[in-house]
Parts: sequence; structure tokens; C-alpha cells
Amino acid sequence: MNGVLVVDKPADYTSFDVVAVVRRLAGREKTGHTGTLDPMATGVLPILLGKATRAASLLEDTSKEYRAEFAFGYATDTQDSTGEVLARSDVRVTKDALLAALPHFRGNILQEPPMYSAVRKDGKRLYELARQGITVEREKRPVTIETLECIRFDEASQTGALEVRCSKGTYIRTLCADIAAALGTYGVMTALRRTSACGFSLEDAVPLDG
Repeated sequence: MNGVLVVDKPADYTSFDVVAVVRRLAGREKTGHTGTLDPMATGVLPILLGKATRAASLLEDTSKEYRAEFAFGYATDTQDSTGEVLARSDVRVTKDALLAALPHFRGNILQEPPMYSAVRKDGKRLYELARQGITVEREKRPVTIETLECIRFDEASQTGALEVRCSKGTYIRTLCADIAAALGTYGVMTALRRTSACGFSLEDAVPLDG
């Protein structure tokens, strides 16, 4: 079997877990994925089978779209709600202030990779250092935020959702944390769903168990 299978990745699976399941079901040793999704994330994950694995580097360069939920008022070591809480803030963000901040994050921006990421520093993955309680300086990287819209924000609960279209290498949880910082508070990503990747959308995706 050669081609692309678009999976709707479930939560609590790593991208490599999905590859392992597909490899077992398809009986193909040559199987790969395009663009890692964190375990808490769900959504579009194209799986390449057989000869199609040769196209991996080309497909990864395309823009991706996400729907991200967030909460203001606290920070964690992972920049998402699965991490250990490091700090809290009593600052109350208004919807008007949030909408006014978003234009500053559209276009070409610089992002500092989070410590809990697969980026290498002196030959080691950052998440390996983070698990040892080590924090190191990280060089900021250029990314492009093509679209950034607030589709929901509740001032009472300080929670909301964003729609993002961005370049390869963008960390959505870092984007949520950086937006919060610009508003004088802390913030984390609470859920992430990739709605489009490599030209495929959720309409093209099949559940892992189906």
C-alpha cells in the first residue's frame, strides 16, 4: 500500500503512537507522519505509507490551521494545562484588550521555543533538560502567523478560543502564553485541534479506531 492516510488523531496519543497503529493495521514497515502533534492535541495528522514517505519533507513545509482553547490567569512549565502550575495572576483581561493585542502577533514574528519541545540544544532535546529541572537560553525562531482570530472569549472565566493559520514550526501554546504576557497576565493552552495540514482538512480525516 502506497499513499496518504489522513487520521483524526485522538487525545493522549503521540504522533508516533498513531504511526505504530497504522503500521500494524496496514502491514507496512515504511510508515511516517507529517508534523508532530502533542499528545493532548487532536485533529489532522497525515500518515504516509510506502513510497509516499519520500514526500514527507515537502508536505511539512505547508501551512497548518488550528483551533486552540486557552485560559488566562496562570502559567505552567509546559505552557499548557497539562503542566505544573508555576504562577498565577489576578489581572482580568477584557475582550476589547484581547482583540487589540492580536494584530501584534500576526505576520512574521519571533518565537522562543518552549522548554518542553523537541528542539535540540547542544545535542540534547529541550524536553530532556526540562524533565531534569534545567532551563536554558533558547534562540528565538521566525514563524509566520497568517491568520489569528478570537472566536470566543468569556471575561468571567477568562477562557476563550482562537483560530490560527501558521507556518511550520509554530508553537500554539507559546502563542497563547505570549499573548497573555502582552496583556500583563499569564496564559496557557487548554486544548488544541488541528483542522488542516498539508492540504488536508478534518473532512478528509478518519478516526484512528474507524
